[in-house]
Amino acid sequence: MSATSKISFDQTIRLRVVQIVVVLALLIILLSYPAWPDDSVVAEMAELIGITLLFTCILGRLWSILYSGGRKNADLVMEGPYSITRNPLYLFSILGAVGIGLMFISLVLAAILGGSAALVFYVTAQGEATVLRSKFGETYDTYAHRVPFFWPNWTLYQEIQDATFNPKVLKRTFLDAMYFLAVLPLVEFIEWLRAGGMMPDLFAIY
Repeated sequence: MSATSKISFDQTIRLRVVQIVVVLALLIILLSYPAWPDDSVVAEMAELIGITLLFTCILGRLWSILYSGGRKNADLVMEGPYSITRNPLYLFSILGAVGIGLMFISLVLAAILGGSAALVFYVTAQGEATVLRSKFGETYDTYAHRVPFFWPNWTLYQEIQDATFNPKVLKRTFLDAMYFLAVLPLVEFIEWLRAGGMMPDLFAIY
């Protein structure tokens, strides 16, 4: 199997894992209730941090797409967010996953969503790194040695001189952002159902 074919295969597995995790998360949300009251300090802080992480995810993904612009794995993008971490899109997506869990006032849900996202994206990013190494050789090795795999090093930030972007890719990223934003009304709807006694609420979840 070629490196490119392996990437396609990994993407298929990633989609299946994401689908399974989403179904599991929905079951937990529908069958449980937060261990902390809605008006408690813990609940309010969890929601605030969750919303902050969600919007950080959306803005960070848009920022990353402005630099990669459909060139990811075709060109070696090393400027902007890619100058401080090799996988900014995945990093911001992980933050969004953690944020969604916190918005439902659940540390357990945040850990499940964030941990699952981190595992899936780590495996995917490793496969992409293999492709980039085969294409760009020593140039990629130098870049990989200097720039962290996930956690950003802001002291390395470098700006690009002439930036261009792909409108179709940017549009697709905006549409992806809508999925994240859809969590906001979903949280409110579930809280409304729970307040009206229309949820099973079989067990408490922290």
